[in-house]
Amino acid sequence: MPGTTVDGIAIERDFKAAPSRVFAAWTSAESFAQWFGGAQVNVPAESLTYDAVEGTEWRAVMELPDGNTIHWVGDFVNVEPYSHVALTITDVPDSPVRSLITVDLKEIEGGTRMHFTQETPGFSQEQKEATVAGWQGFLDVLEQIALA
Repeated sequence: MPGTTVDGIAIERDFKAAPSRVFAAWTSAESFAQWFGGAQVNVPAESLTYDAVEGTEWRAVMELPDGNTIHWVGDFVNVEPYSHVALTITDVPDSPVRSLITVDLKEIEGGTRMHFTQETPGFSQEQKEATVAGWQGFLDVLEQIALA
């Protein structure tokens, strides 16, 4: 069940794919480029630096349907195969302030349960709710990729 918390947002979601497939969607540059931003957004491969290794920085550019772009940057904090990914994220690349995202994967009957959190410092309640909705759209596409 998605929602907002005091410190950010949390989403728990079940996928009909094995943890290894969901983990691969989070950690493969090719998969990430396909689902990050949802179905209406393009993340060109040439704009993406994404190697899911602890301590490495990642970068991506989202091309929005209205022609605008968003430049994303973060760091991989912790990567545990098939069960956990922690990374930071910001859309202000020059800022040292980055929000922590955690993704915990657990095998369940018929697939994977994902528990996702993101810190949202300074976000209003409305911004948190919009962030949850945005991630839900992203995760719809991630699920299609994990099932493919």
